[in-house]
Amino acid sequence: MLVFPNAKINIGLNIVEKRQDGFHNIESCFYPVGWSDALEILPAKEYGFQSDGIDIPGDASNNLCAKAYQMLAADYTFTPVNIHLLKAVPIGAGLGGGSSDAAFTIKALNDLFSLKISLEKQLEYARRLGSDCAFFIENKPLYCFEKGDRFEEISLTLAGKWIVLVNPGLHISTFEAYSGVKPRHSEVDLRALLKQPLSEWKQTVKNDFEESLFPKFSVLKKIKEKLYEKGAVYAAMSGSGSTLYGIFEEETDLSLIFKEYKIWQGYLK
Repeated sequence: MLVFPNAKINIGLNIVEKRQDGFHNIESCFYPVGWSDALEILPAKEYGFQSDGIDIPGDASNNLCAKAYQMLAADYTFTPVNIHLLKAVPIGAGLGGGSSDAAFTIKALNDLFSLKISLEKQLEYARRLGSDCAFFIENKPLYCFEKGDRFEEISLTLAGKWIVLVNPGLHISTFEAYSGVKPRHSEVDLRALLKQPLSEWKQTVKNDFEESLFPKFSVLKKIKEKLYEKGAVYAAMSGSGSTLYGIFEEETDLSLIFKEYKIWQGYLK
């Protein structure tokens, strides 16, 4: 079975409060984008995991795909598999690439072996693996809250809009990103802001990480400014960085403008 775990962007990101467990409660809209890895899972005589493409740090046994497999194998009976991951989505880039790989592993195993795992159970498994893994189970625009693993439906569609994602290759640790923010409740509900026309988001829909990270990493601010300069209706950083994205009304090829960075561009669904 071959599947293509896709990335996501954050449209708006409010850091609401620090939790007693050390995590933070957030408010955001997660929106799927087409930048994808390739994940092949085939029945085998014994379990195996390999990856190609972007180098994944750490031991293979700690990969989220491997953890997803071991988690389901502990609860269900099915033959071993060989998992081959072709990694294309940048790691630690605010795009949820690793989380998507894990969620797609759960869904692929469920389909491959007809395990008949309910949606709620799949979400439960995904939440064990990481805060935003569960989003990729349904993989549709959702309003996210608490740790980013609780969801509500949101009537938002950007279908037909053109998006350009730019990743300058900076690694910003989660600790560093959160150390610069001051959690606070928003004065206006993000869901209300996202009902406004896209052209108004520039003034109202914010990512709280930008305030502290832009002064430290000037390249991030410059990329956002360049996206607006080239005609983006809305531009922002995704997650805690370091990927920036711009949403355009029409197809806009910026591959030469950002040729020194990793870039993905295409239509939103």
